[in-house]
Amino acid sequence: MHISAPVAGRRGCAAAMAAAVISTVLTGPEPAAAGGTPTPSVPAPQLDWRRCVQGSQFDCATAKVPLDHGSPGGRTIELAVVRRKATGPGRRIGTLFFNPGGPGGPGTVQMPQNYEFFPREVRERFDIVSWDPRGVGNSTAVNCFDSPGQADAWVAGRPAGLPVGEQQRTAWIAAYKDLARRCRQRDPELLRHVSTTDTARDLDQLRQAVGDPQLSYLGISYGTFLGATYANLFPGKVRAMVLDSNIDPQAWTNHASEEEPRLTTFLRMGSDRGAAAVLDEFLALCGSTTTARCAFSAGSPKATRDKFDQLMGRLREHPVGTWTYGRTVGDVVPGLYNVHPGWTDLAGRLQNLWQGRVPEPSPPPPAPPVPHPNPYTGEEQAAAVFCGDSPNPRDPGAYHALEEASATRAGDAGRFWTWATVGCASWPAVAADAYRGPWNKPTAHPVLLVGTTYDPATPYSGAQAMAEELADARLLTHNGYGHTALLNPSSCVNRYESSYFIDGTLPPAGATCRQDTPPFLEPKPQGGVATGGGALAGGDTSGSKGRNHAVVRERREVRAPTGRALREAFERALEAVKPWKP
Repeated sequence: MHISAPVAGRRGCAAAMAAAVISTVLTGPEPAAAGGTPTPSVPAPQLDWRRCVQGSQFDCATAKVPLDHGSPGGRTIELAVVRRKATGPGRRIGTLFFNPGGPGGPGTVQMPQNYEFFPREVRERFDIVSWDPRGVGNSTAVNCFDSPGQADAWVAGRPAGLPVGEQQRTAWIAAYKDLARRCRQRDPELLRHVSTTDTARDLDQLRQAVGDPQLSYLGISYGTFLGATYANLFPGKVRAMVLDSNIDPQAWTNHASEEEPRLTTFLRMGSDRGAAAVLDEFLALCGSTTTARCAFSAGSPKATRDKFDQLMGRLREHPVGTWTYGRTVGDVVPGLYNVHPGWTDLAGRLQNLWQGRVPEPSPPPPAPPVPHPNPYTGEEQAAAVFCGDSPNPRDPGAYHALEEASATRAGDAGRFWTWATVGCASWPAVAADAYRGPWNKPTAHPVLLVGTTYDPATPYSGAQAMAEELADARLLTHNGYGHTALLNPSSCVNRYESSYFIDGTLPPAGATCRQDTPPFLEPKPQGGVATGGGALAGGDTSGSKGRNHAVVRERREVRAPTGRALREAFERALEAVKPWKP
């Protein structure tokens, strides 16, 4: 279910702004909640900050919030929170809240791991705070198993990656029905209160707890939908908000329709076509360089694409150890999320499979200095948010036809993204409080959107759609590859984000940036990321000149189809396969 950017140095799961100074301070309660009625006033939680572990530069705290914000006198739950104080003495502006996506990303782990990716000026001027959203990780978490061994057995009991053939499809669907049964028995009340809306209300509670009159926020991937939800629930509280790798809110909510959806969330978003385009670029760029830089290169883009197709066909008939076709596709798509070192590592695994060798597992990233760096983050945590929030077909038998239709337009990537949501077909709960629009409430200050042109999870069209939906947003185009600009850095993007967070200055309309280092080249320390150098110091802010331009291959203009065009194209493909009844 996860679509967030992966933890630094690791592949992702089957899942990081009126050119005027921000000065307006709005206080007082918001006029209405998601359903149009005021939310009862809830006192801000107390944050008892302490060093996470001895010698750590991060502080930890636990916040208590109502399970149901509409009934604040009832059951409470706990949120695990982490903070890194501003590094610039006497220059602190406030707190920047960060959500790493998912849904299901544990911020208490991923913020410390990715802290150095934040621009230096932002680290100097803001305390950076993240948290494990309700239902996730070290917070009060959804857990549908009695023991880790039981959870491991469930994972081992279904095919890896995605199902291939009728027998595996049957086993896959049965596994998710079993998961739904287990979750229904464990804590059904919690399942109904882990929505994005619930988390947006938690975020406003945390904002009050740190004493900020308005919110400064960076959300990546799923965190963009959380940010858009907050901006429309609490429009007067938006100080500065960067949404990086955007989800189309209309696709996520199925246009707030009450009818049974015919397409899955990711097919509505166009994730299948986006991933197919990135995979094609991966193979073309690999084939354009030497095997010293890309181990899977066959000497030309066409030869490398043909080699990939041959490998996929071979794995269908003859797996390499446990590396079946399904497991390999389930590795390839998330393997495209991080360009460095992700693309080089992916090429190495594919070459091993081509030569009949079982790939070596990638080493895990270093554990961050927090008390619980490896919390349980089972698939049901993402499902609880995703399936409760976003409508998906309820007939498990529909997914094979959807898979075949998606494969006609997106190949192997279409199969991956179709099966990513089958757990929602039998999920036992619907969110009690889910905001479904409108998305155009005027915010106190404009929002900055960042969209990457070749993104394998949240296509550039999602950023375009978000720009159209929000009342006041500026879109910054990141010409590059991978999922999120935060983890696929651009010094140009960092400069714009720093200026926006610090003094409210938006990029010029139509501004574009380029990735610092293209695929299959060694990353060079640059800007405020690898070196900790000044993200505001010098360099190209338009992406059209300077040294970034010299190392990036010829820019391709991206003409992303509209949501309507995506749906119409998919409907045509769907008619070509065996009909099914929703």
